[in-house]
Amino acid sequence: MFNKRDQYESESATGEGRKPEAAASAPRPTPRQGGATAMIGPSINVDGKLRGDEDLVIEGKVKGTVELKNNSVTIGSQGDVAADVYAHSIFVDGRMDGNLVAAEQVVIRKSARVKGSIAAPRVSLEDGAQFNGSIDMDAKGETLSKAFSGQKGAATSSAGARSGSAPADAGSSKTGESAGKPISH
Repeated sequence: MFNKRDQYESESATGEGRKPEAAASAPRPTPRQGGATAMIGPSINVDGKLRGDEDLVIEGKVKGTVELKNNSVTIGSQGDVAADVYAHSIFVDGRMDGNLVAAEQVVIRKSARVKGSIAAPRVSLEDGAQFNGSIDMDAKGETLSKAFSGQKGAATSSAGARSGSAPADAGSSKTGESAGKPISH
């Protein structure tokens, strides 16, 4: 009756008397959605469009499109990807042929073989990595704006207006004296 330790042990054995502190000490999910990591193993081949709300590790072959815009995608050392990849963060250790578009960062590690375009505010190429393509690190650029429109941190669609180029339909809705006249910058 007066021994709380014996009472707690008997309650925990039966599952009764759980305290709120026990729930608070449980592992918390990661800040991004889902909190889990999915894996495409080395023997798996995927052909098509992948979408989801959890981190992804690719060790197999993927062709098509990978869209995990709120999560990270890792192309492992055995991964062979021929796709456009859209993610919050992208890490490449294996082979990649296609466009890499990340809201936060792209990391190309020394074992990686990448052919394609990279668009991300932060890009890291480790010494020894093979890369053939282009890099766009303009956080307000057109590529990132289109890929991540409507998401936090994405550039606004007015980025093209500030770049000094007129939209293709400039002047089409103008009336009066300015219609048909060239626009000077």
